[in-house]
Amino acid sequence: MDSMEINKGIAAVLVAGITFMVAGIIGGALVHPENLKQPAIKVEVAAAAPAAGAKPEALAPITGMIATADVAAGEANAKKQCGACHSFNDGGKNGVGPNLYSVMTRPRGGAEGFAYSAGVKGMAGTWTYEELNAWLKKPAAFIAGTRMAFAGLNSDKQRAEIVAYLRTLSKTPVALP
Repeated sequence: MDSMEINKGIAAVLVAGITFMVAGIIGGALVHPENLKQPAIKVEVAAAAPAAGAKPEALAPITGMIATADVAAGEANAKKQCGACHSFNDGGKNGVGPNLYSVMTRPRGGAEGFAYSAGVKGMAGTWTYEELNAWLKKPAAFIAGTRMAFAGLNSDKQRAEIVAYLRTLSKTPVALP
């Protein structure tokens, strides 16, 4: 390649850069933006999330559905919906979430070696069927400040099947009501 061709290429790049720089200086001198006193478009803000201690929406009682729930379907749903973060076997390791073996018979927030959020730690006692139902419906609405990122399950049947399966994960399952 001829050195004259290289010089032409470099000159073209420099001329283009100088042209853009001059256009920017002239444009800045001609246009004087003004800050608006009020927004041009009014944006409506959605209702705020429920405050801490607010009751979640009323759910249909799940205890009757648990007695007839398909435990095998609950196991499949639990492994599909929860298996990425939780383990289900006796002595299993905690993952992103705690091991769920005997979740209904141990104290809430009591999985050894798992760092629970303050909201879960502050709950005394063990899980009830209705509380697990509300938790699976929408964890963030049931316990404010939970770190569980799961959005929840809307299907009463799926929640009943999962709770029925979780009930079986114990050497001494909690009696059905």
